[in-house]
Amino acid sequence: MKYLIGIDLGTSGTKTVLFDTNGRAVASKTVEYPLSQPQNGWAEQDPEDWWRAACAGLQSVLTESGVSAAEISGVGLSGQMHGLVLLDGAGAVLRPAILWCDGRTGEECREITETIGRKRLIEITANPALPGFTAGKILWVRKHEPALWQKTRHILLPKDYVRYRLTGVFATEVSDASGMNLLDVPRRCWSQEVLKKLDIDEGLLGEVHESVDVIAGVAPEAARATGL
Repeated sequence: MKYLIGIDLGTSGTKTVLFDTNGRAVASKTVEYPLSQPQNGWAEQDPEDWWRAACAGLQSVLTESGVSAAEISGVGLSGQMHGLVLLDGAGAVLRPAILWCDGRTGEECREITETIGRKRLIEITANPALPGFTAGKILWVRKHEPALWQKTRHILLPKDYVRYRLTGVFATEVSDASGMNLLDVPRRCWSQEVLKKLDIDEGLLGEVHESVDVIAGVAPEAARATGL
């Protein structure tokens, strides 16, 4: 028999559920982790906590169900949107992730609106510039942590970091990417106009896929860590 696994990376914990192909939940596991607020209005998390939670959840549902790894047909990811994960050239995390509920980027959002134009920004990205979205967080790090920004080689969203750890692939999909203020939503690709005006290198961003695409297989190191 074949099975599917869903991993939902939340703000307070990651839930992993094993389903049969009829959609029946066979086993589930939620692993919680802390949220840090180093200043009033800030919200950060350690991306390694997400990966540890995903590994523990995957191991748990396989053990609880007795399902073998060979019977798993696929893994799907969902999770908290808009968070900023920065990696260096070796794929190591550079700083705690800035989360969707972080409110520090008001000034950067005004800068984005003035640079792109409010109407034009909505035409391209389908959203105004708001503190929850990712583009403002990128500008904040570039402005306030320039030495760290110089080391940045990859920008990922939270669930896409878990995908990277599972597969070694830097990628995202259109539903999450639509909340970054960087995606050309009508064309379903990164907006060259927005990236140029905000001086953000497209090479830092993951490849954009449709939400249903199979992007990669499980990497050997991740297989050892998770039991997949």
